[in-house]
Amino acid sequence: MQLPRLNVSKRVLVSALVASAACLRAQTAGPDPREIPIPAIHAPMGTLPGAKELPVRSELPGVLLLNDGKRVTGARQWKKRREEMKRILSYYAVGQMPPAPKNVKGREVKREALLGGTVQYRLIHLTFGPGAKLFLDIGIFEPSKGGPFPAIILQGGTPPGATPLPRLPQGPNQGRGEDVLLLVGPGPAMASRPAPPPAMAEKLAAQYEQVFRRGYAVVLFNPNDCAEDTTLRNADGSWAFRTTRFFPAYPGYDWGILAGWAWGASRVADYLERDRSIDKTKLIITGASRNGKSAMVAAAFDERLMGAPVVTGGGGVGAYRFAGPRRSETLDIMQKKYPNWFSPHLHEFWGQRERLPFDQHWFLALAAPRPFIALEGITDTISLPEAVRQSILAAEPAYALLGAKGKLGVNYAQHGHAFNAEDWTAMMDFFDHNLRGKPATRRFDRFPTEKELDEALASTAAPRK
Repeated sequence: MQLPRLNVSKRVLVSALVASAACLRAQTAGPDPREIPIPAIHAPMGTLPGAKELPVRSELPGVLLLNDGKRVTGARQWKKRREEMKRILSYYAVGQMPPAPKNVKGREVKREALLGGTVQYRLIHLTFGPGAKLFLDIGIFEPSKGGPFPAIILQGGTPPGATPLPRLPQGPNQGRGEDVLLLVGPGPAMASRPAPPPAMAEKLAAQYEQVFRRGYAVVLFNPNDCAEDTTLRNADGSWAFRTTRFFPAYPGYDWGILAGWAWGASRVADYLERDRSIDKTKLIITGASRNGKSAMVAAAFDERLMGAPVVTGGGGVGAYRFAGPRRSETLDIMQKKYPNWFSPHLHEFWGQRERLPFDQHWFLALAAPRPFIALEGITDTISLPEAVRQSILAAEPAYALLGAKGKLGVNYAQHGHAFNAEDWTAMMDFFDHNLRGKPATRRFDRFPTEKELDEALASTAAPRK
């Protein structure tokens, strides 16, 4: 199923473009000059042109146009283009990640039968990295009979039976809609946050019972065990999150928090490739909001993963160049509130999004030809449907080139900024068709009309992030 290119009227599209242009004009000229700078990290990639050195491009940068201007016409050229795009996204969008370690090992810590013996749970302790000193606990829930199973890797909480790790405090103005780079250090009453206790295995198994009945495994890990989600800064202005979890082992890399979570998901995939109960050809990465952003990054950079990000908002599936109308999150909002999630080089594009040498559709294109679905909420105002639609349209040429039309999809569920059972059903329906060869039971190419959006938003209070 190819996404229709005229899913909304020309009048609606023109209105969206006009609104987007007005939003662009309303953007500030750039970051507040009072911001306390972050010390530079000189990553192995070196230096690429800054925002002021790049041209203004109102259109989305093409996915099938090589850096030298030649057009991609075959799989061999696409492989080259893919590496070009990954390099640009690493530098400007998410930060440069360290190479994959070759020493991922897993030790089973616990095993128990759940739901009357129909589901099995295993707690696995992974070790890897320099000196095998890094670690990550993952919980594997799977049907007791059958297999190997396709696995849905869920970025959620601490797996049952694992010991929650201590957490850094939040930044002094984190989550208040303020510019987090205006302050350094903790506030007057800051203290380490107690980690929430893990849920009971039986309770989680009951929550995902329908997933197991449909023949999927669920693999749970806590992304905060990979990178701590805090805007707290050290006295020199550097991010405090770089002092814990995976980051001290790789001091010469400027990866942000989203990249840290995505890199952790790839370490989970390293283990699952060798687990006999899991089908290593069917690994799906998901998560909501910020975890949806990192799921998108993981699927783009790891060719073993299929993406199913949920309600990603700004910095997620929707193109930056179209965000802004209907109170949706923009590049500027992300760089004001959560610059720690991204590459440090993205901050200089505040107020200059049309100088970006990429846009969010590149992440989707890099997932080709693997199935990828964006799961959205019709009343989730932080994510603009038109920005999502433009990303999908602009990524489709990569799927078409590789003979994978119809494997890039979207589903709008009747909710706001949430991840609920409707999304799980849509996810499994999509992958049942695209990974398991089952007949399609629904379409995955439909966006809400302007009228539907107005009616949905009028019937509910505007969700907050």
